This record gives sequence, structure tokens and C-alpha cells, in this order.
Amino acid sequence: MSSTWVLYRKEMLEMARSYKLIWIPVVFIILGIMQPLTTYYLPEILKASGDVPPGLLEGYEIPSAAIVMAQALGQYGTIGMLVLALGSMNILAGERYSGTMELILVRPVSPAAIVIAKWTAQLTLLVVALGLGAAGAAYYTEQLIGSLSWGDVIAASGVYSLWLLCVVSATLLFSAFLRPPVAAFLALALMAGLSLGLGLFPTWFDWTPAALSGLSAGILTDGEGFRAGPYLSAGVLIIICLVGAALLTRKNNFPD
Repeated sequence: MSSTWVLYRKEMLEMARSYKLIWIPVVFIILGIMQPLTTYYLPEILKASGDVPPGLLEGYEIPSAAIVMAQALGQYGTIGMLVLALGSMNILAGERYSGTMELILVRPVSPAAIVIAKWTAQLTLLVVALGLGAAGAAYYTEQLIGSLSWGDVIAASGVYSLWLLCVVSATLLFSAFLRPPVAAFLALALMAGLSLGLGLFPTWFDWTPAALSGLSAGILTDGEGFRAGPYLSAGVLIIICLVGAALLTRKNNFPD
């Protein structure tokens, strides 16, 4: 446990030095506040463009605060997921190619401790970034559109964070034996494949982690967001990624 804590502190220090603890939360905050601002000022934006047919905006109605908040969280399923994958693609691959991993493994440190420390550091970054982004989105939604249940906002953000944690865990697994860009691409492709499968065959894929985004929105709009399948499958996927990354690291899978 002491070695894991030391490695975790090392990871957090490296993220602070590389400014990941700053720019990733900033990106999440911008993504979060863009949705309520865009929704509220959309008529003025369209009018300013000068190409709006007469009468088009007369029937425009601003969606409810809950829907806008759900849409704000949905922003993180695209750009936010990409940012997380790019930010974590060097988590193991970078140290493998730099030779740092070999220096760590000659010490009495288990591969599992290394993987857990790195994953926990990424989890911390995710919680901070998504927490600030969701708080910013909820604040502007309340100020511009209407009141929200902060309990539902926290619950919905927690469910969505589990979906984002899947891409971070998958990137960790692939970075244990692939180059950083390939690891990020495959992790994003896996999540995109699950989302595409859910969209095309909802009855077949409603148990997968991809359904977590819909459950998160359901908490805000309907007050319902529990279905055991997506939570269990997400937990299994994360465990498989962690165990796989530890086993691959144990095999000294270093480039020549």
C-alpha cells in the first residue's frame, strides 16, 4: 500500500508539471457551460446571422433545465472522451518507451501497484474535471433557464463519470503494449463501437456500459437511472482492463 501511495503521488506531481490538472478541467468547464449558454442565446445567435426566415424563431421554446443539463453532460461523450483518451495514452506506453518502467520494476514494486496508482491518478483527474464542468453547467443552467435538483446533478454526473472511466481504463490497457496514439485510438474505437451498437440494436446492447449515458440523462429528466446491467458490465470492463494491464506489465512488454 505504501508503494502504491508513493506512485500515486508521483503521478499527480507529473500531471501537475504537465499542466493536465489545469487544461483538462478547463476544457471540461468550457464544454459544460457552452450548452446552457448556446441554448439560451440561440435565437439571438440566429438573428445575428441574418439568414433566418421570418417566423422561424416564433415557435422556439427553450428546453427545460433538466434537459439542458443532460445535454451538457452529453458533451463529454465526444470531445470530453477524446480529451481523456489523449491525456492518458502515455500513462504506461510513455514509460515503456522511455525506459522508466524498467527502472521502476527493478525495485520491490509490483506491476499491480503501478497500474492501480496510475489508474487512481487518472480517476482523480476525471473526478475533478467532470465535477467542475458539471458544476459550471448546472450553475449557468440555473441562472439562465431554471432550477435544478443538485442531488440529481451529482447522481447523473457520477453515472456519467463511470462511462468516462471506461475509456480511461481501456486506454490504460492498450497503452500497456501499444504505442500511445494506437492505444488512444483503440480505446475510443471500442467506446464508439459500443455506442453504435446501442444505437443500432438497443435491445442487444442495453446492458453495456454505453447505456450509462442514457441512464445519466434519465436521472435528470425522469428521476430514474438504475438498471443493473450497465453498471455491472462497466465494472467488469474496468476490472478486466486493470488486470490485463498489470499482467502485461508483469511480462516486461518493453520495446526493443
